[in-house]
Amino acid sequence: QVQLVESGGGLVQAGGSLRLSCTASGITTSIHAMGWYRQAPGKQREFVARITSGGNTNYADSVKGRFTISRDNAKNTVYLQMNSLKPEDTAVHFCHTTKYGVNYWGKGTLVTVSS
Repeated sequence: QVQLVESGGGLVQAGGSLRLSCTASGITTSIHAMGWYRQAPGKQREFVARITSGGNTNYADSVKGRFTISRDNAKNTVYLQMNSLKPEDTAVHFCHTTKYGVNYWGKGTLVTVSS
């Protein structure tokens, strides 16, 4: 059974940084694409960043140059380093992957950026 557990969210001032972690079980993060999404209050869930099995990354335009996705294969964990945070980054951030065509989501971790 695939489980994704996020951590690292919190309250930070604008311009600050946070690092989110997503620890996976039931799936090997080195051979599956892993992604981060977020959902702000009253808005739809949106794509943030993705890392493929080959290590290629892509980002939403809104976070390009500020966020970095990476993974630690030994820990089966994916990270999202978030720098220069803005109030509009406030959202619940979710880890995502697919296995055999099935989507899996974590429960999310809340990031709140104060102005």
